[in-house]
Amino acid sequence: MNSKAGEGQLTSGGDAGKVAAPGEAEWGDIMDADSWVQLLISGIATGSVYALVGLGFTTIYQTSRVVNFAQGSFVMLSSVFAYSFISSLGLPFWAAGLISIAGVVLISVLMYRLVIAPLLSVSLVAMVLVTIGLSLFFENVTLLKWGGYNIPIPPFTGSHPIVVRGVAISPQVLWVVGLTALVATALYLLNNRTRVGKRMRATASSPFAAGLVGISPRKMVFLAFAISAAIGGLGGLAIGSIAPVSFAAGGVYSLKGFVAAIFGGWGSTGGAVVGGFAIGIIESLSIGFLPSGYKDAVSFVVLLLVLYVRPQGLLRTPLMEGRA
Repeated sequence: MNSKAGEGQLTSGGDAGKVAAPGEAEWGDIMDADSWVQLLISGIATGSVYALVGLGFTTIYQTSRVVNFAQGSFVMLSSVFAYSFISSLGLPFWAAGLISIAGVVLISVLMYRLVIAPLLSVSLVAMVLVTIGLSLFFENVTLLKWGGYNIPIPPFTGSHPIVVRGVAISPQVLWVVGLTALVATALYLLNNRTRVGKRMRATASSPFAAGLVGISPRKMVFLAFAISAAIGGLGGLAIGSIAPVSFAAGGVYSLKGFVAAIFGGWGSTGGAVVGGFAIGIIESLSIGFLPSGYKDAVSFVVLLLVLYVRPQGLLRTPLMEGRA
């Protein structure tokens, strides 16, 4: 495989994170060093999105102990919303982006108010099934409205790649990685350095005790759903030009973000970031050893091995008592 493997873009939907390159060589060809570096960069880009989705999972879980499998849908919805605002209404990218993030936040809080809140006292299994159902609902509505094609949005600062020693790096990849680092840092500071963050964590530990000291559990969970949706919306804007999304992208990102959060250490902000990058890089580099069709299975095989050998995750976070 030659260095042309890096000239394509990432795709999403059913093939989220796959390297799609003109002139891509078949599996079994010998890869040069540039091709391996290009796959690494591709893995970092997709790993950043997995990390953002994983951070959304942990944000909600740290406050409510709810596992929200609709989290990946916020990435998908934000991207398709921005596409519509730009292509149909002619809005500038910054305005379309802000409205798109606000839109997914509104959807998230309505989802919490109308569906999740009445079920908070129900079993965890029922809650998981409800959020999976919501994810399927969002996918089908998106399919009806926007069709089944991948939908691209413009990059933040142009699409001309930065070429270093024969390796092409899209400026948008740098944006995705930078935003992931910024979001992770902001969440860490929120959880550990602010009164609001401590109230959110107290709500997760014991909603009843939190209520006795004047904390409103419902407000804290409401805030967690809003923050997680904003994170997902930002991820959709960041990745939309690198990996144009389709209606199926939400489910794919939900699964990969969930795997990333468990892989790194469930309930941990740092674990979601480490797990996201690890899964993205492992998936991408596996293309150098296996046919690309096996890429998605690789992350789940790795997850099973981690759960068997190190169930606390890479950062040794207790499964049900995550800490940032």
